[in-house]
Parts: sequence; structure tokens; C-alpha cells
Amino acid sequence: MTTSRSEAPTPALQWTDRKRYLWLFGLVAPTAVFLAAWLVWMFNQFGLQQIAPVWWWIGPLLVYVLLPLLDRFFGPDGQNPPEEVMEQLENDKYYRYCTYAYIPLQLLSLVFACYLWTATDLSWLGIDGGLGLISKIGLALSIGTMGGVGINTAHELGHKKDELERWLSKITLAQTFYGHFYIEHNRGHHVRVATPEDPASARFGETFWAFLPRSVWGSLRSSWELEKTRLARMGKSPWTIHNDVLNAWLMSAVLWGALVAVFGPFVLPFLIIQAVYGFSLLETVNYLEHYGLLRQRTAGGRYERCTPEHSWNSDHIVTNIFLYHLQRHSDHHANPTRRYQTLRSMDGAPNLPSGYASMITLAYLPPLWRKVMDDRVLAHYGGDITRVNIQPSKRESVLAKYGVR
Repeated sequence: MTTSRSEAPTPALQWTDRKRYLWLFGLVAPTAVFLAAWLVWMFNQFGLQQIAPVWWWIGPLLVYVLLPLLDRFFGPDGQNPPEEVMEQLENDKYYRYCTYAYIPLQLLSLVFACYLWTATDLSWLGIDGGLGLISKIGLALSIGTMGGVGINTAHELGHKKDELERWLSKITLAQTFYGHFYIEHNRGHHVRVATPEDPASARFGETFWAFLPRSVWGSLRSSWELEKTRLARMGKSPWTIHNDVLNAWLMSAVLWGALVAVFGPFVLPFLIIQAVYGFSLLETVNYLEHYGLLRQRTAGGRYERCTPEHSWNSDHIVTNIFLYHLQRHSDHHANPTRRYQTLRSMDGAPNLPSGYASMITLAYLPPLWRKVMDDRVLAHYGGDITRVNIQPSKRESVLAKYGVR
């Protein structure tokens, strides 16, 4: 008997995540200092002592040079997982192990850096004595780069319902003393995103240098208020170990205290440098993710639901891998608990002209940033400047510039 075409079984959907093993490149950041030490040794072996110290700056070199070049060369990602494989992909534990592996490597790199900051005999690296001050600062910024990317790893873990992953998130944040991010991002930013009330949503006409202190202080204050309110509902004082802001900071205090106890107080200035640089990298990404975007008020006076149009996206494949799909930010805000491997580029989302790594450098230069981004914000709203989230101090001048009285 011949089976008709209509009766033939439907073949299972065949789909391959072409980035499956590329996600391991996300471990470049927490191993970069070890790579730097090997490069310094190798250059010294070949008599290139004058050039060798540049490798202690490997973190900034990655962020400001290598990643933008690779994004430019390899271009957009272009692959979205189909709906049929989402559940299977979400439950594949390989992907979460890629993020778990970040944490021990991060801690090992931090300990190794403390050794390098304090060592007086680095002859095994071909160095007479210890590191010079410039090399130590470069190393601090490289460790800070690891810490900044680590905040993104914590961001991935902190959104999950699994209690282990939530604690791993706090451990990852301990290096940069930014544990309150765990509270503010999940319960503050995701509620108020793309509104004037959100300290982590940059406003049209606001420079990064004005945004940075506003976001740092506003997020800290918000996280404390959120925890204070939560504990008050339980009849508890905020001054308790159950306050997730305090217990996250306690992890940082224990980590830093242990490093100072082992390596001496000389490491403290470099720990501060790496922490400030690390959380500043996070805030630079915050700056570019929602710049000028605004959720409109409904007839009832509430803000409209957050949609893909309220986040700037980029789908450049190299930074996608480096930052666990953080650039697919609209899908993240629509589905906060969705794991990074299942995030998709969404229709309707405004797109940045390049990857996050390239845009970070641009954010430091306000005239160039506004030249590139202000017209894009306005175009996103069809030329209607009244729909834009404008910096209050510049509102009158901005409206006048675009002919609105």
C-alpha cells in the first residue's frame, strides 16, 4: 500500500545554534589577565621589553579596539531561534554552565592581580623587580573590565528564579562593590525603564558624564528604598542581614577584606580603581540602551507597557557573544527571565549603528554622540520631539530648536 503525501509523517524541525560553542569566548574577559601575563613573558623573551607592558592594558584594548574591529569585520548576527526550539534551548544546561564558569575564573584573576600589584620579584615574567605604576594602573583597568563584564554575567544570573543563580549573581557583583544592582535592576529599572523616573534611562541631550553620577546615586538610593519597603511589609527593620542590599555589600566587604589581609593594604587603591571602572562600564551600557526613548502616558495617566521600541538594540555577533546577547535588549525587557541563548532580535526595536563596544567609546564624546544619535532618536518618533525623553534642564532649548513652543 502506498502512503499518500498527506499521510507522510512531518519531519522534526532541524535547527542548530551556530553560536553554541562560540559562547565559550565569553570566558575571554575573566582569563584575559592570564593571557596578558603570558604575552608579557613572551615579549620579554624576545627582547621587546619596551613593548611588553602594554599587555597589562589588555582589558581596555579589548573594549575600545579589538571588539569594535571584530564587530565591523564579522557584522550582524542574523540568527534567531524559532519558536519550536525555544523550550528545548531554554532547558539546555550547557548554556548556564558557560556563565557559571565565569565566576571561579573571575575570582582567580582578581587574586592573581593582587599578587601582581604587590610582588617585588617578577623575574619569572622577565621583569626586574615589580610592576611599574603605569602597568599597575593598566592591570587595574583590565581587572575592572572583567568586573564590568562580570556585572553583565550577574545580570544574566540575577534574573533567574533559581536560588543558586541569584546567589551566584551576588558573588559576581562582589568584586565591583555593586551588589545593589541586583535589587535595582530587577525591581526598579525593569518597572520604570524608558521613563523620566528611571535613573538608568538616559535622556535626550544628557551627556554620559551627567548621566553617570545620576544613575549611580539614583540606583543606589532606589535599591535601598525598594528593600526598605519590602522589609517594612514583613514588619522588619532595613538594618538586617535579610536586606539584600546589605548582604550583597557584606560579600564585597568580606572579599576585599580577605584580599587586603593576604596581600596588604597596598592593593586597596587598585581595588577601588578596578571597581569604579567596572561599574562605569556598566553605566555606559545603561546610557546607550535607552537614550532618549520614552514610554507614553495612557488615557488613565499610567505609562504604556514596555515594548520593543523602548530599547536600543544591536545584533553584531562578536559583542553578542562577549555580552551574552545583552544587545538583544528589547526581548530581554519583554521576557526578563528568558535565558540569553533564547533572546531574539525583535521587529520594531530601534537599532544602534554599531555594536555596544563601539558605542561605548562614542558615549564618552558628547558632541560625536549627539551627532550620531540625536537624529536617530527623532527619526524613531517620526520627527515628533514631544514624544522623546528630554533632559529637563534642556527641555525648553530642545523644543525651541525643533520648533515646538
